[in-house]
Amino acid sequence: MKKMMKIAGVVASLALLSACASNSDVGLDTTGASDTNVATGPAGPTPGSQADLEDSAGHRVFFAYDQYTLTPQAQSTLAKQAAWLKEYPEVRILLAGNCDERGTREYNLALGARRAEAARSYLVSLGVDASRITTVSYGKERPIDPRSTEQAWSLNRNSTTTIQSVGS
Repeated sequence: MKKMMKIAGVVASLALLSACASNSDVGLDTTGASDTNVATGPAGPTPGSQADLEDSAGHRVFFAYDQYTLTPQAQSTLAKQAAWLKEYPEVRILLAGNCDERGTREYNLALGARRAEAARSYLVSLGVDASRITTVSYGKERPIDPRSTEQAWSLNRNSTTTIQSVGS
């Protein structure tokens, strides 16, 4: 029960952080489709929602320093995402490539784009229709952990999957 409360707290924190994001961000859907991502309480997340994706498959894969090669763990997470996406064929996703704070802004934007594209290519190789996937790079602009430590940097080197819209 304690673990469930921690997970619920993390999900709630992520939802709060995403609610604070600007609608002017590149690649984000502002049509109101986000209401499909609402969890329904103690029974668990709404099937096909962002919370369901995170619980069922995971929404983030991590990369080594200065790399965009998918690790076996990243491939496993993306395989779960592909299976989930096949279950919900009306869902379109955004893959955001992210980097740690080291390196120039331009370098990290390019590396983040390669990370998002690596995740996209792998999902497509597993049968997900490429037209359902949009990619964007945020470089070092959206850290999960703002600290300047090895632990923070390893969290910030990722590709994050979010539901962009539901339907055609």
